[in-house]
Amino acid sequence: MVRVFYPELFKEDPEWQKRADSIASRTFEFTEFLVNVLGVEDVGASHRGKVALHQSCHLLRELNVKTEPRRLLRAVKGIELVELEHAESCCGFGGLFSIKYPHISGGILQEKIDNINRSGADLIVASDIGCLMHIGGGLSRQSALAKTMHIAELLAKKSES
Repeated sequence: MVRVFYPELFKEDPEWQKRADSIASRTFEFTEFLVNVLGVEDVGASHRGKVALHQSCHLLRELNVKTEPRRLLRAVKGIELVELEHAESCCGFGGLFSIKYPHISGGILQEKIDNINRSGADLIVASDIGCLMHIGGGLSRQSALAKTMHIAELLAKKSES
């Protein structure tokens, strides 16, 4: 929101537009900040299990962040990084989309869950809390073994658990 849409809110006011552009230029997604700004890929994290990455629509399509989360995950000790079929496909949440069009949203989610189940992953990580809530809810309702976790939580793990 801040980086992509905030400047749009002030396009009629040059003074505020300049301020919005300034803050947008200093706003980063978490994994993008770690990798591209701080130059960090290995944070010393460890976790045991099969981990799959869900790339959210906002991350990929609006912010063009694609490689950074995977680069961070490759450095986590003890995980087996598994790929999801159609990893770049939407999970079906889309904010109000899932409320306005629950049957379509549910169908898209089911495809994502089927891909998760086929992957054998026991943990799905993402950078988007909306996606994690949607996917996690679907997995829980189906009593699936896989769980969800924000990538920051996984990167904060220092001991195998």
